[in-house]
Formats: sequence, structure tokens, C-alpha cells
Amino acid sequence: MKKKFGEKSKNMAFLGMTALVSAASIVLNSCNSKTDVKDFEKTVSLEHPTVRTVPKIDDENVESDKRIIYLTFDDGPNQGTENLLKILNKRNVCATAFLVGKHAYGSKRQKDDMELLRSNPLIELANHSFSHAHNKYTDFYKNPEAVVHDFDIAKDSLKLYDKIARTPGRNIWRLNNINVTDIKSSTDAANGLKKAGYKVIGWDLEWRPSEKMTLKGSHEAMIKKVDSIFLNDLEKTSRHLVFLTHDQYLRDADSINELDMFIEKLQKSNKFVFRKISQYPKINDILN
Repeated sequence: MKKKFGEKSKNMAFLGMTALVSAASIVLNSCNSKTDVKDFEKTVSLEHPTVRTVPKIDDENVESDKRIIYLTFDDGPNQGTENLLKILNKRNVCATAFLVGKHAYGSKRQKDDMELLRSNPLIELANHSFSHAHNKYTDFYKNPEAVVHDFDIAKDSLKLYDKIARTPGRNIWRLNNINVTDIKSSTDAANGLKKAGYKVIGWDLEWRPSEKMTLKGSHEAMIKKVDSIFLNDLEKTSRHLVFLTHDQYLRDADSINELDMFIEKLQKSNKFVFRKISQYPKINDILN
């Protein structure tokens, strides 16, 4: 029997569904359709709000035959960040960047990329720790207090006051209605983050890298995985899929093109709506 998470429920078969985007969906999701580059440039704000009221959005605002995708990118600012922004600007699609604090100060280019991320209205900023566990994940999660402190440093230094977070090297969820830990030795640290008020969100689908640290496989294969997850009701919350990849995989022309075509074909299918992670169901509920 399949284990249920959050608001899981049985879905109708989803492959092949198409429909026009509703007026309500267009109003609430202006980043879901391509606009002229000149029009986009006119909308760019020089400020990225760090504290804001997120409008309540529920499934009633999206037609029942559509599914919601949250594009998320980890480890920025990093190599590939500028290429990522070019794709998102070209497609006028929103995404969430889970930032590593030390990367924001790592070099002049990373500092500049951080400002590009902060000033782009299509991008939402979230916390991916300050140190990225120094890439020593087992040791990092042995000390729950140090884990919380590491996230607090990133929060304060980058002004990420929404307290939406993703753990480095772990697919962990800590929301009021979803509690998932992929590696059990990280449980205490994950619980500590939730107790500290962090809304920890993992992912449903990851586009992994090749040995050369480029995107592995084709956009067609990834689209099939998206359809399969929705068809088999494997997402943590029904009708909502959190997609993950990393800025640093977008350094070569092939990877850039594959991600661009992945987003373009999802848009053209008219089956999907794109949102920032702050609009994920119940993520803004006060944690128990």
C-alpha cells in the first residue's frame, strides 16, 4: 500500500490532458507565459523584498486538469547562475533559488550574481545553509545545534527572513503536514530546524548531473518523469511537484539548451502552472 503524505489523494489519469489557462491562473501566475524581453526589462525592480506577505493561494485557483510545478535551483550563486537567469527571463517563468551563504561572498562574480538574483522579480530567495555542511554531511548533521546556527548565519547575512529552507545533501521535509527524513541520522537536526521556525522543503524530482557535472539525460526523459509522478500520485502533495536541479550544472551549451527546452515544452503543453516555493500548500502555516 502506498504511503500517503500531506494532502495526498487519488488522482485521475493525467497524461495527455490539455486545457487553456484560466483567467484566474493568469492573474495569479504572471510568470507562466513568455513575454517580450523589452517588456520584461521594464518590470525588473531594483529591490527584492526580504519580508513580504505571501497571498493565500489554493487549488481552487487552478483548473482541476492542471498541475503545479515549483522550479528550484540549489547552491547559488555559483557557476551557471547567469545562464539560469537567461533561461528564466527568456521563458518568463518563476523559480526559487536556494542560496548558500558563503557562495554569495566567494568571489566578485558570485557577489554580482547574488545581486542579479536579488533584483530579479522572477526569482524568490531561500536558505540552503551558510556552509553547505562543508560537503561533510554525516558530520554536519551530528550536531543539531550547529546546523540551526549555520542556517541562522545564512538567514541573517543574506536577509532571508521568510525562513524557508532546504538542507544540503538531504531530501528533508518539515512542514506542519509533511514530515520526511531521507537519512534517519539527520532527524534530530531536521527537528531542530523546525523548532527554530524553519519551513524545510525537499523535492519530488531531481535532474541529476553526469560525471562531468552537466545535466544528465534529455529534456524528453525529464518530462516523462514529471508525467509519471503525477500519473502515479507520487508527489508529496497531490497536484504539486517540487523540481530540483543546481546552478552549477548549467555551464555547457547542451545543458542550457536541455533545461530551456524542458521549460518550453512544459509551458506549451498547457498542463502546468509554475509557482514560487512560498506558494506551496500550507508552507506558510505557523509551525506547531
